[in-house]
Amino acid sequence: MVQNRTDWMFAIGVALVAISAYVIASPVSPTPQAELYLSQFGYLSPKYRNPTSGNLVDQDTWEKAIMEFQSFAGLNVTGELDGETLELMSLPRCGVKDKVGFGSDTRSKRYALQGSRWKVKDLTYRISKYPRRLDRLAVDKEIAKAFGVWSEYTDLRFTPKKTGAVHIDIRFEENEHGDGDPFDGPGGTLAHAYFPVYGGDAHFDDAEQWTIDKPRGTNLFQVAAHEFGHSLGLSHSDVRSALMAPFYRGYDPVFRLDSDDVQGIQALYGPKTRNAAGGGAGGGSLPPTRSPKPKAPTELDSELCASPKIDAVFNTADGSTYAFKGDKYYKLTENAIAEGYPKKISDGWPGLPGNIDAAFTYKNGKTYFFQGTKYWRYQGRQVDGEYPKEISEGFTGVPDHLDAAMVWGGNGKIYFYKGSKFWRFDPLKRPPVKSTYPKPISNWEGVPNNIDAALQYTNGYTYFFKDDKYYRFNDRTFTVDQSDPSFPRPTAHWWYGCKNTPSTFNTLA
Repeated sequence: MVQNRTDWMFAIGVALVAISAYVIASPVSPTPQAELYLSQFGYLSPKYRNPTSGNLVDQDTWEKAIMEFQSFAGLNVTGELDGETLELMSLPRCGVKDKVGFGSDTRSKRYALQGSRWKVKDLTYRISKYPRRLDRLAVDKEIAKAFGVWSEYTDLRFTPKKTGAVHIDIRFEENEHGDGDPFDGPGGTLAHAYFPVYGGDAHFDDAEQWTIDKPRGTNLFQVAAHEFGHSLGLSHSDVRSALMAPFYRGYDPVFRLDSDDVQGIQALYGPKTRNAAGGGAGGGSLPPTRSPKPKAPTELDSELCASPKIDAVFNTADGSTYAFKGDKYYKLTENAIAEGYPKKISDGWPGLPGNIDAAFTYKNGKTYFFQGTKYWRYQGRQVDGEYPKEISEGFTGVPDHLDAAMVWGGNGKIYFYKGSKFWRFDPLKRPPVKSTYPKPISNWEGVPNNIDAALQYTNGYTYFFKDDKYYRFNDRTFTVDQSDPSFPRPTAHWWYGCKNTPSTFNTLA
C-alpha cells in the first residue's frame, strides 16, 4: 500500500511537471487541475469539482469557461488554456468565487455587489482563533487596520468584542475546518469569507506564511482587507488594480483603496458623512449610534396605504430606494415610508413627468425613467442632456409602454418586462437584445405576468410588485421564495409600514 501511494504521488508530480513544460510552448486541452479551478471559482458547474465523478466537459462549455475567466482576469481572450492563463491560475488568491449569482454572463469592468449588506453600520468582530506564528497584539492591530480601510470611506464602524455574539467571526484554520471548503496548504487559496447574508465570517489558511510590513510571505493586512470586503457584501472585481480583484499580487507598502473599491462599498453603504474624529481604525472609541425607528405613515401617506399599487420602484446611486405613484414619490426605509413623504416627482426630478412606467439606476450611476414611448436620463436629480428621447432610439429592441425594468444582480444586465414577456438588454453588445428575446416571464418561476415594478434590493433578493402584492425572488434558486408567511405578501404592511393592515393574504376574509 505504501509503495502504491508513493508511485501514485510520483506519477502526479511527473504529470504536473510535464503540464508546466508543455503550456510554455502551446495551448493545452482540459486538465483535471484546470477543471477543478474553473469549477471552484464559478466558471464551470460544481459537478466538475470532483475529479472522480466521471463528468466530462464538452468542448463548447470548456472554451466558454476559459474565455469567461480570461475576460474577467484581463487576459487575451482565446478560449485556450495557454501559458498566460495557467500562470494566472497558479497565483495565490482568495477562495471566494469570482462569479456569484445565476447566469453565465461576464460583468463589465467595475466593482461587483453580491447583493446583500448589513442593515446596521456599527459592526462587531472577534478573532476567535489566532495564527500560530504571529504575535496576538500585532494581529489585533492589523485586523483593525484592515477594517479601517472600509470605514475610511463610509460610516461603517467596527468594534472588537471578547465575549458575546458578534457580526464577523475571524479564524485562522488549516485544511478541513468545518465549513465544507477546506484550505489547501501554502499558496493556492489564502482565505475566504462569507457575504452578510451567510453570516460575514472570515477564515484564513494558517498554513500560509503570514507577515506584517514585510515583502516576503503573505501580507496579512492586505488579504484581511480584501476578505472583509466580502464580509461587507462585495464580490470580486475584474479591475486589476482593485483590492477586490481575486489574485494576491504581493506586498504594497503604500496601499490605498482603488476608486473601484470605493465606488463599490459606497454603493452598499453610502459615502462617509459622520465625523470620525477620535475613533481609530476600529472605531471603538465612539459610542454606537442607532438608526431612528421608522415612524408610522402620516395622513399624507394614507393614499398609498389604501391603494398600495405603484408605478415604479428603484434604487439610486447613493443606495436610497424610491417608489413612484402618479405624480408623487416616496422614499422607502427598511420597513416603512420615510418621514416627510410623499413629495412631487417634478420637485424631486425637475423636468420629469408623473405616471412613470419603469425606472432603474445603471452601473454608471445614472437613473433612467420610462413613460410611454419615451425615456429620460438623470445624473442624480438633474436631467443628463437633451431628454426625453425615444425608447427605440436609446434602447433598440425594447418595447414601448413598459410594465417594469431593473438591473439584475445575477449578471448586471438590464431586464425589461411587459405583459407576459421580458427582454434582456446589454448595452455592450451589438445588437443589445439577442434574437432569442422576448422570453416568457414564467421563466422567472413564480412571478406573475403584467407586473407593476421590479427591484434588485440590497439584501440579495429581487422583488416584483403587482397590484397590492409583492413577490420575493431568490436569485440563487431562481424561483419565488418558499417561506412563512408565504409569497405574495401585502405590500402595505411589509414595505410601507401601514397600520391596521394584514401581514398575509391568508388573514383576509
